[in-house]
Amino acid sequence: MSKRNATVAVIGAGDFIGAEIAKKFAAEGFSIFAGRRNGDKLAPLVQEIEAAGGEIHARSLDARKEDEVIAFLNDADKHAPLEVCIFNVGANVNFPILDTTERVFRKVWEMACYSGFLAGREAARLMLPRGGGNIFFTGATASLRGGSGFAAFASAKFGLRAVAQAMARELGPKNIHVAHLIIDSGVDTEWVRQRRLEALGPNALDNPDLLMPPSSVANAYWQLYQQPKSAWTFEMEIRPFGEKW
Repeated sequence: MSKRNATVAVIGAGDFIGAEIAKKFAAEGFSIFAGRRNGDKLAPLVQEIEAAGGEIHARSLDARKEDEVIAFLNDADKHAPLEVCIFNVGANVNFPILDTTERVFRKVWEMACYSGFLAGREAARLMLPRGGGNIFFTGATASLRGGSGFAAFASAKFGLRAVAQAMARELGPKNIHVAHLIIDSGVDTEWVRQRRLEALGPNALDNPDLLMPPSSVANAYWQLYQQPKSAWTFEMEIRPFGEKW
């Protein structure tokens, strides 16, 4: 594996999408800084990347804490220049509006929107002096549509999209590629599989191509990274062939 003198930071390096993003960029030779709330849960990812010859630094990170985000990204940048920052924190909850407490609403906003602002701002602070970099945000169907029961999640995802769009307009002319990836699909995780079986019955999983593999999301981010500056995408939507939209 050819090594690159650059770091990719994955904020929200969960077991599925975040882990696949880390593995993809590690396989391409980048040093990985992976952060999630409970850093101990990153042990299997560390083992897999290192076994494949890659380099990863795993940290516990509460992305809602400004000082933790600053320290995490500064450490990544000191190790090797921060080339890509990917914000992938989830917060998908569904509550009827009368059951949506103020605590739930605020917490979802902190996780899905406010922490994205912190990550994007601090990544930009490190990238601007070098005149280049990439800042990518994970969006969802709820980034564009407030579905029934998703008042908290959709409002946070709408907000994250607005943060990303404003940053893209400001930072694009300064050679920093800001992109927002909308995943309009259930991602193939055990949790999603169980929810589909509960909602749709025993045949819900008969067609495996109706759920999106996490590796497909990682490949989409790699495609965004490879785009030349003459043809940058701000917003990419990906969905399985059978998804209704």
